Amino acid sequence: MGKKTKVSDLVRQFKLEVVAGEEGLGRLIKVADIYRPGLEMAGYFAYHPRERVQILGRTELTFFETLSAEERLDRMAKLCNEETPCIIVTRGLTVPEELIRVAHEEKLPVLRSTLATTTLVSRITGYLEDKLAPTTTIHGVLVEVYGIGLLITGSSGIGKSETALELVKRGHRLIADDAVEIRQTPDNVLSGNAPELIKHLLEIRGVGIINVMTLFGAGAIRNNKKISLVIRLETWQQDKEYDRLGLDEELTRILETDLPLVTIPVRPGRNLAVIIEVAAMNYRLKRMGYNAALQFTNKLTESISGDLDDSE
Repeated sequence: MGKKTKVSDLVRQFKLEVVAGEEGLGRLIKVADIYRPGLEMAGYFAYHPRERVQILGRTELTFFETLSAEERLDRMAKLCNEETPCIIVTRGLTVPEELIRVAHEEKLPVLRSTLATTTLVSRITGYLEDKLAPTTTIHGVLVEVYGIGLLITGSSGIGKSETALELVKRGHRLIADDAVEIRQTPDNVLSGNAPELIKHLLEIRGVGIINVMTLFGAGAIRNNKKISLVIRLETWQQDKEYDRLGLDEELTRILETDLPLVTIPVRPGRNLAVIIEVAAMNYRLKRMGYNAALQFTNKLTESISGDLDDSE
């Protein structure tokens, strides 16, 4: 589920001045969309999105000043309600007395910023999209290999952390070990990072917890990364048929996003770090339009067709 944030968080993040309704700073912001109530200033509230943060800029307030005293009070009374998180006045403009009066009665936070309206809307939208994005935490390891974000999953003790350590030694970067916090952006891109408590740490059984940045330097770690491919490690099963060509692209769903999945069987003698490096390079080639398995299959089909033609 997406997280919720409070109006007080917005005040701290953007250093907003609290003009009225300080009692309501604990109100929750549940949607990232921002709204400028232009039509509402003219009295049209039929489709007013009350649940959004409301922004009053120069345009809205200039029009508001042309209204009669009765209309001004009516507009602000309708604009201030229990569903609205807060109202923000931009450009350091004077906050209307009617808004302050109603906001005090409704305990609705009225805030002020010195930023231009479009600038503030853009910054708040980006901040709220990040804070309110759907999130989940997955047991696994997130590494960057050749610029590709790889999420390595598998049962406990199968060798995820040891494989990550070998990849780091080979020049790749660690993002998270053991627990990966994953956030889904509005365009369904997944971004992963480590919980603050275990950032830059790697647990190796028999050795203990090591700090990758201290041992290998700042170039061996990264704070977050877009996840492009999931690598699932599983114990080799003799009676199981594993994909030997790579024609069928398996998918796995995290939150609402489908990601390509590569299952790698683990058994003694297999160099998992090298196999994962090859999987990352092969993924890049596929995205560039080259599919080795497909080319092999086409050549095989042509060869068989040619042999049949010769036999006739």
